[in-house]
Amino acid sequence: MADFLVLAIESSCDETAAAVVKNGRTVLSNVIDSQIDIHTKYGGVVPEIASRNHIANIDRVIRTALSDAGVTLSQIDGIGVTKGPGLVGALLVGVAEAKAIAFAADKPLIGVNHIEGHVCANFIEHPDLEPPFLCLIVSGGHTHLAMMEDYGRFDILGRTVDDAAGEAFDKVARAIGLGYPGGPKIEKAAKEGDPESIRFPRGKVDGSAYDFSFSGMKSAVLNYLNHEEMMGNPISVPDVAASFQQAVIDVLTEHAVTAAKELGQRRLVLAGGVASNRTLRAALQKACEAQGITLYVPSPVYCTDNAAMIGAAAYYHFAKGERDGMDLNAVPGLRL
Repeated sequence: MADFLVLAIESSCDETAAAVVKNGRTVLSNVIDSQIDIHTKYGGVVPEIASRNHIANIDRVIRTALSDAGVTLSQIDGIGVTKGPGLVGALLVGVAEAKAIAFAADKPLIGVNHIEGHVCANFIEHPDLEPPFLCLIVSGGHTHLAMMEDYGRFDILGRTVDDAAGEAFDKVARAIGLGYPGGPKIEKAAKEGDPESIRFPRGKVDGSAYDFSFSGMKSAVLNYLNHEEMMGNPISVPDVAASFQQAVIDVLTEHAVTAAKELGQRRLVLAGGVASNRTLRAALQKACEAQGITLYVPSPVYCTDNAAMIGAAAYYHFAKGERDGMDLNAVPGLRL
């Protein structure tokens, strides 16, 4: 397959993003318009506001991505877009835009699973990485342990049965007064705290070694806060943040390394927004080195929502001859 340029669009939550990616591995441009400042005052993403901002910004973001890449729309070989999972209104903005461009410019179209995109972010910076491999996907809405058997094909080993890890971070951050977005604020506060000061439970799922449960951890934090308040004891926000973060990291690390050992996998890929957490990255790196496992992690800019990862994933669908029609629709509950 000759050089293939994908114009990729991502609008699943509160980032309006577009990128131009060559051959699934080389990023020519990656533009992200974040709405974090807008949603922070509400304590989380407001779907209606997110959708309206996508509509206002998406044309500009796409034009900038093409300009930064030094290409015109006529030089693009295919249009890739996130079709799900995510907020339905936000997804529909990106899908409608991608369909309009594909129709008007007569370009092939492919809808991409957002979670798959997170995994494919690793292809951008690790040219030697090829499936099959084990992957741990940790984001605001999803926590998965899976084997990527081939491009676009996954075998799910485990997933969260309640809250995703990132969701738990957001809820705990709100409870201890740190606000939104929870993950980065807990990580920052945890640097000043003692991760061994409070022993929060490590969630397990009976009968399933690879599934995750973070709701109990969140509840344990809330119970601790209520108890300390009732007793009139001072609460150390850094200690709570560090202890909760360590509990989550312990579970993620144990699950991933145990699966790698039991399945004989020597490569582990970390992906998703929570993968930008430096404490998690360091803990996984240490655990993997002890077991002779090679850990692959993308740079933080490719961990959080971006369109370059969608372009990487889209390329491999195009390479297999897959195409979507003008009936492509958003699928907010799409599963990996």
